Amino acid sequence: MDTLKPGTIKLHPMHPAIAQHRTGISAICQRYRISRLEVFGSAARADDFDPESSDADFLVEFAPDVQPGLDTFFGAKGALEALLGRRVDLVEPGAMRNPYVLASINRDRQAIYAAV
Repeated sequence: MDTLKPGTIKLHPMHPAIAQHRTGISAICQRYRISRLEVFGSAARADDFDPESSDADFLVEFAPDVQPGLDTFFGAKGALEALLGRRVDLVEPGAMRNPYVLASINRDRQAIYAAV
């Protein structure tokens, strides 16, 4: 079965509507103890991202000692939506099982935050 693996990331130009908020995204990741955040889908490809209507899709990994409850998960989602001014979908890598969806995510994913 295909899995989401670091190191399989291809670099595409991330859409500026996402990239311009790296500092704010980093602050949100630190607040919610996110260890890694990767953008995928149209926001990562930029060529088919519509700044007026596209959502932003992110793979989210929390710090190993964090058991994210609903408050943490939806708190991070809400903070990202407020910062970016658009709907955000957060997906934990272990939640993806469909090999076709995994292949699509792996094709476009791009790291936007990684804890040091």
